[in-house]
Amino acid sequence: MEYKDYYQILGVDRNTSEGDIRSAYRKLARKFHPDVNPGNPDAETRFKELNEAYQVLSDAEKRKKYDQFGKDWERYQQTTRTTRGRQEPDFARWYTGSSGGFTTENVADDGGAFSDFFRTLFGNAGGRRTATTSEARVRMERGMDLEQEVEITLEEAFHGTTRVLQMQNEVPCPECGGVGIRQSQLCDTCRGRGTSLDDRRLEVKIPAGVSDGSRVRISAKGGPGTGGAAAGDLYLRVRIKPHRQFRLEGASVRVDIPVDLYTCILGGEVAVPTPSGRTLALTIPPGTQNQKAFRLRGQGMPSLQSPSRRGDLYATVVVQLPVQISEQQRALFEQLRDLESPGTTAGAA
Repeated sequence: MEYKDYYQILGVDRNTSEGDIRSAYRKLARKFHPDVNPGNPDAETRFKELNEAYQVLSDAEKRKKYDQFGKDWERYQQTTRTTRGRQEPDFARWYTGSSGGFTTENVADDGGAFSDFFRTLFGNAGGRRTATTSEARVRMERGMDLEQEVEITLEEAFHGTTRVLQMQNEVPCPECGGVGIRQSQLCDTCRGRGTSLDDRRLEVKIPAGVSDGSRVRISAKGGPGTGGAAAGDLYLRVRIKPHRQFRLEGASVRVDIPVDLYTCILGGEVAVPTPSGRTLALTIPPGTQNQKAFRLRGQGMPSLQSPSRRGDLYATVVVQLPVQISEQQRALFEQLRDLESPGTTAGAA
């Protein structure tokens, strides 16, 4: 009888954590799944080996038994007793530990779903059907968390918004209940995967105050759990589209305000747009320089934790020079230049 190195089958070592074992199994199971390799008997055999290895290494009790007896497999094979007319391993003859011995589990006929090695180590085929059969022993395991990127506008980030997502998600197989095995055989519907694909329409709420790169958690909308365990969560990673006017700096917002030359020199008022959609009047004092920034407190983005609190808006003056001037205007500018440089006459060398 061939010894099965389940660690080698999954490509992990003996110190690998349960989570990494699960990740390794899922990666390989997708690669060798019969649906991905139709008509390939080698892939189907490999897929069965992966399922068998995962059945053992994902179960703490089975893994403990495997680690204890697997390395002494030849000795284990040779130590048997006759029970009800068949040969069984006699653990008591050679294994004594702190637990005071060892008992096997009764496993129903698996119809070839598991190897002889598995059935001999964890129970022989043909035993009575109990609550410890492969269907009933499926582990409760929380579903995987999923992540999806959504793109929103700055205005939507300010006010909050909703998105309708068309998602193709894995759900527990309706035939086997997420076990992957039905009537001791690989489930014909999911081919042992335990899940099936489901197209669904999901409306999600994105709260006000999200920033670029924020993750919004949607509880229990991720991957399905197994064995009745809860589903994972769905995380929306938010991307905010570039805005034609505003630039985000956390909760603060910057905006350029074009101001004509005369207002910068003489003073006046200009209109300032805000992320809320309102327009505010900003007083420009006389002699305001180009790139002067004015701080408007509480006119920036809301806080995700406390939407009533808002960042600041910084309005930066961008002086607009006249493109075309009349002869009269030119003469007046020349007079101003001369006033700024007394003693200088036009045409002086």
